[in-house]
Amino acid sequence: METSHILKDKVVLVVDDEPDVLDTVSDVLEVCLVTKARDFETGRQYLMSYTYDIVVLDIMGVDGFELLKLSVRRGFPSVMLTAHALTPEALETSIRLGAVSFLPKERMGELDVFLADVVLGGNKPAWGKLFSKLGHLFNRRFGPDWKERNQFFKSFEAALHVDKEGSSSEGR
Repeated sequence: METSHILKDKVVLVVDDEPDVLDTVSDVLEVCLVTKARDFETGRQYLMSYTYDIVVLDIMGVDGFELLKLSVRRGFPSVMLTAHALTPEALETSIRLGAVSFLPKERMGELDVFLADVVLGGNKPAWGKLFSKLGHLFNRRFGPDWKERNQFFKSFEAALHVDKEGSSSEGR
């Protein structure tokens, strides 16, 4: 199914302190109804006042983890989009706090594809697909043994494999 059809008319909140990132995301998600916020407080107000099909949050500059907590409490599938916080620790925190995906800003031109994976997965975490598509990038950035060095990721990856084989959940 075509990405534009999957995302058509989805209501998306994007919170990032960089105007060019907001504009790029809006362009990539042209078939969506995109609301943009440039700071924590505006993002918080939008999260408290409206309903979204998907929320895309920067980590740095807008206190994205605090916004993630609020977004998850409201029941919105939330994707972390980051450049400077592209670390195993930020990835782990995102997973633990309930994000459904995590995308480096250098790949934001493909955001629609990753969001389509989330929508097709019933707004559940899309970690298996993300690691399949971006595992090589994470290995290059974090080192080839980054998952083995962290007990959380060892357990998390094992759970992803069990879920892929036995159930419909992607694990959180």
